[in-house]
Amino acid sequence: MTDVAQGRAPRLSLGGRINRLVASRRFQSWAARFPLTRRIARAEGEALFDLVAGFVHSQVLMALVDLRILHRLLDAPARPAALAGQVNVAPERLAVLMQAGAALGLLHLRRDGRYALARKGAALLGVPGLEAMIQHHAVLYRDLADPVAFLRGETDTELAGFWPYVFGAAAAGDGETAERYSDLMADSQALVAEDTLDAVSLAGVRSLMDIGGGTGAFLTAVGQRWCQIDLTLFDLPAVVPGARARFDHAGLTDRTRIVPGSFRDDPLPEGSGAISLIRVLYDHQDDTVRALLASTRRAIAPGGLLIVSEPMSGGQRPERAGDAYFALYCMAMRTGTVRSQAQIAALLQDAGFERIATPRPRRPFVTSIVTARAPVTLQ
Repeated sequence: MTDVAQGRAPRLSLGGRINRLVASRRFQSWAARFPLTRRIARAEGEALFDLVAGFVHSQVLMALVDLRILHRLLDAPARPAALAGQVNVAPERLAVLMQAGAALGLLHLRRDGRYALARKGAALLGVPGLEAMIQHHAVLYRDLADPVAFLRGETDTELAGFWPYVFGAAAAGDGETAERYSDLMADSQALVAEDTLDAVSLAGVRSLMDIGGGTGAFLTAVGQRWCQIDLTLFDLPAVVPGARARFDHAGLTDRTRIVPGSFRDDPLPEGSGAISLIRVLYDHQDDTVRALLASTRRAIAPGGLLIVSEPMSGGQRPERAGDAYFALYCMAMRTGTVRSQAQIAALLQDAGFERIATPRPRRPFVTSIVTARAPVTLQ
């Protein structure tokens, strides 16, 4: 009989005994004093406190961005009193914000009492679309205000309304709505395109179709790097004006074709030697993804290259970007889900693709990648 059936407490595994030891306040006090463990204890304690204080840290970041403090310090240091009138915040309160920014490594407090922009703060300004992404987090914060209700599906999330295109052409909204989400999506695509094209060679590819490519940010990056490739954009009609303007500005109009449509409802143009799905699959549930991949398999040329690039779960090795950010973000969108490379590979195999690979990007927190080939002969 088991311990439970006999009325005894269940035996603890070795891991369980270790966990109980580490959870003991007495052990923690000892570890904080013992020379061989105190450095580890302090580091883990600080990391734990960062998790506890994370919401406040994110709000500090939001305030610094909203008040454009980083921009105001870009050229020269300043004291809070010198900026208070510009941002309509009392000097003593602005000093608290700027001190917090220094504690987070975004600002640097000089000995003369002025605050300067730190390297991390300057780097933030250089990431395309990052400030806009931070500002739109106000919506996500409201969605997560009651995380338990959110996880139980009891929250009518606002984020789903911010990205209406995921519900199809009928929900995509008017031109102004499309421009709002297209601009943010395009801005955030720059790093994704850079890392994807560094990891995946398009040598020998003569034509590439980007499905769900918005206003063409990824296709523009492809066209600027690979001059031999003819480009096709397939996306909702609402984004066409923005795509045309982008291609005109980049001097790529003669090499591009824009096909308006919804992959939910319309057939995909056939014959491209490569097809890209950049930050598309994680917007949708498995049934929609299976249908899209089946359509992609029919549309791509024999032997053609399929590129999937988007945030992904770490699977058996959970990682912060995919599992502690984008997984909840997708849940708030109410349509998508973050998948691991192995899960995406399985979906591709089911759709009839082969030679599936997972090239390693330079920055997994920006994007992860899965590639595959269509069979050379019809099956």
